[in-house]
Amino acid sequence: MSHVVILRPEPGASATLARATAAGIDAVAIPLFELAPVGWVAPNAEAYDALLLTSANAVRHGGEQLAGLRALPTYCVGDATAVAARDAGFAVAGTGAGDAVALMERVPHGLRLLHLAGRDHRALAGVTAIIVYDSAVIDPPPSLDALTGGVAMVHSPRAGARLAELVEERGAIGIAAISEAAAAACGGGWREVAAIAAPGDGALLALAAALCQKRCHE
Repeated sequence: MSHVVILRPEPGASATLARATAAGIDAVAIPLFELAPVGWVAPNAEAYDALLLTSANAVRHGGEQLAGLRALPTYCVGDATAVAARDAGFAVAGTGAGDAVALMERVPHGLRLLHLAGRDHRALAGVTAIIVYDSAVIDPPPSLDALTGGVAMVHSPRAGARLAELVEERGAIGIAAISEAAAAACGGGWREVAAIAAPGDGALLALAAALCQKRCHE
């Protein structure tokens, strides 16, 4: 029977696994990366009008330096990031639907924005980014054999590229990607590759489950 393989780092991997379990989806987590904080210095909050968060990991790994920025209204890429921001004491001014570019369309024009980001992030025009966390490859990742016969959830282009480095025999593995860019990064030779139209962990899991069902009925 086909199953879902979750590749995102913790704690996201466990969150997705819990979502899958609650939905009755057979899934296993094999993180390809491990997140860790990096040393950084918070700028003067008065130099900015608002904060931009495109991942809850920025809050989880930002450390004590976050305290000096809590007065800034905060725009979050999605609901999970908004929850993490509120729990950390930030005032959420707006929430997007999971995509950083789409979020920018909801932010008032002309604001001086500070983006707290991971090292592997998408640069946004006119936005100052500061790196507050990094993701290191887990080498080797455990249990790669679990990929065979399953559908891998690819949450980023970097994850797709790493998966392509690790796996040579691809014909028995399906790919559910969070974007067309993430799908392209996986390369060719997979059983099938599909991407969701708008980023979101729930939508990605639904796509992976649908590909599993399709496989079971072939």
